[in-house]
Amino acid sequence: MTRIVAGAAGGRRLEVPKGATRPTSDRVREALFSRLEHERDLTGAAVLDLFAGSGALGLEAASRGAARVLLVDSATAAAAACRRNAAALGLPGVEVRAASAASVLAGGAAAAGFGDGADVVLVDPPYDLPEDALAVLLVALVEHGWLAPLAHLVVERSTRSPEPAWPAGVVGLGQKKYGETALWWAEPAGDDQP
Repeated sequence: MTRIVAGAAGGRRLEVPKGATRPTSDRVREALFSRLEHERDLTGAAVLDLFAGSGALGLEAASRGAARVLLVDSATAAAAACRRNAAALGLPGVEVRAASAASVLAGGAAAAGFGDGADVVLVDPPYDLPEDALAVLLVALVEHGWLAPLAHLVVERSTRSPEPAWPAGVVGLGQKKYGETALWWAEPAGDDQP
C-alpha cells in the first residue's frame, strides 16, 4: 500500500498504476522528506516531479506545504493515476502532464509557470533508464531554467547504478542507500563552486 506519509493528507492511500511503475517506498519517501525539511521549509515551494508514477513524491511535497507541484509522466495510466490521486487528496496547486520528461523540460521552466525555477526537483526514472539518457535530462534541467538558485535536486536510482553524471552548474552532494534504492542529492553550483 502506498500512502502519503505526513502533512495535510498524511495517511491517505494512493492508487498505484498497474504495469512497470515502481513506487518509492514509504520508508524512502519519509527519509527523503525528512532531509528536505531539515534543509528547507517546503511551505510555498515549487516542486517538479519527473517520472511521477502514482505522484507519491510530488503529492507528498504538496501535503507538506508545497504551493506548486508539477507531476510529469509519459505513461497514460500513470498520468491518469496521478490525476485521480491529486483529485482525491484535494491538495491545491497540483498539475499533471502526460508527457515525456524531455519534452516538458525542453519547454522551459518559465513557460510551465516556474519563473525562477523549481525549489525541489525529484527525478525517479525507471531503473533501466540508460545513464546517458539520464545525463541528457539533467543537462536540460540546467539549460532550460528548471533549477532555482537554492534548489534541491534528488535522483532516485538502483544501488547498482553509478552516480549520475551531474552537468556543469550542478554539484553532487552524495547518496544515501535504502535497501535496493539510492537517493543521489545535488544542488546548483554557487558562485564559489565550479
